[in-house]
Amino acid sequence: MIYLDSAATTLLKPPSVAKAVEKAIRTCASPGRGVHPPAMRAADCAYACREEATRLFGLDAPERVTFTMNATHGLNIAVRSLVQPGMRVVISGYEHNAVVRPLVNVGARLDVCVGERFNPDSFLSELKEKIPGAGAVVCTHVSNVFGFRLPVEEVGALCRENGVPLVIDAAQSAGHVPVDFSALGAEFVAVPGHKGLMGPQGTGLLLCRNSAQPLLYGGTGNMSDSTAMPEDLPERLEAGTQNVCGIAGLREGIRFVRETGVSRIAGREAELTQRLHRGLKLIPDLNVISVPEKHRTGVISVIPLSMSGEDLAAALGEAGVAVRAGLHCAPLAHKTAGTVSTGTVRYSVCAFNTPEEMEKAVRITEKILKNRYKT
Repeated sequence: MIYLDSAATTLLKPPSVAKAVEKAIRTCASPGRGVHPPAMRAADCAYACREEATRLFGLDAPERVTFTMNATHGLNIAVRSLVQPGMRVVISGYEHNAVVRPLVNVGARLDVCVGERFNPDSFLSELKEKIPGAGAVVCTHVSNVFGFRLPVEEVGALCRENGVPLVIDAAQSAGHVPVDFSALGAEFVAVPGHKGLMGPQGTGLLLCRNSAQPLLYGGTGNMSDSTAMPEDLPERLEAGTQNVCGIAGLREGIRFVRETGVSRIAGREAELTQRLHRGLKLIPDLNVISVPEKHRTGVISVIPLSMSGEDLAAALGEAGVAVRAGLHCAPLAHKTAGTVSTGTVRYSVCAFNTPEEMEKAVRITEKILKNRYKT
């Protein structure tokens, strides 16, 4: 199968990830729950993963790396920590439901910053007008639907100038493009483990500048005589037994990304995406939603004109090409781009894909649409 659904989950991972998971299942117990060798191995594994993330993302201490189930989990912690009912929160027009739903649930007043479609300068101009007096800004780094890279560095600078805390959703950027926590100046950055970091599903990280409000309460392996959660990170946000086997795999995924180099990975994915984009643009009866190349990452969305997106995705799947169709849990992004009535078919690459796969995916897409058009 040609796997082009890495924006959902990377299926193509370094072999070391699966090996680490399998080893942890056999040898690791629970960190902080004993001083016997299996418990200590688990504690060492967790700390080593924090250290890898600290190096990759430019944090000043491993304790600021907290484990979550996914980026959505981390975003919920961030929102609950910063946002009060009735607070005005500025968000981009490309946000995922992982941002929108927690904010709506907590009772925030959403102030959506759109600007011209896929135009960073227009977005920043509107943001400058909306930031003063806001309680917080939440911004995705890269759109999961269109691969559009937002100017989060400039967003961070505007937030600092206005004394407004920033939360960044790095679900589609971590591991694909550089994410420098210190330079961004964000209060929180939410990161999934199972996408660009190439770890197992059910893993994630929340990078924290300061402490936060726990989303879950329970045992942490320390301060057992208190009914309150510990004040210090990371224990404050990590109630219950951690996914040690997943963390072991995540460590290997992060290590692979760090040792390979994010810039090298980004360059590889840019070459693949450009090849795929060029081929899809030549297919009649296919509307390719084009993001300017310098702001594009490894995601391309298209709209077939002679069949539904769901039918195209199903036909591609039967032909051995894995893509995703629909709204991709981001109706706000579709509204911003003008595609909410149709949704899109999303092709998303990773560094393990090949140029030959891009060419073959284009040929298969063209063949499906040609056959449909004839009928």
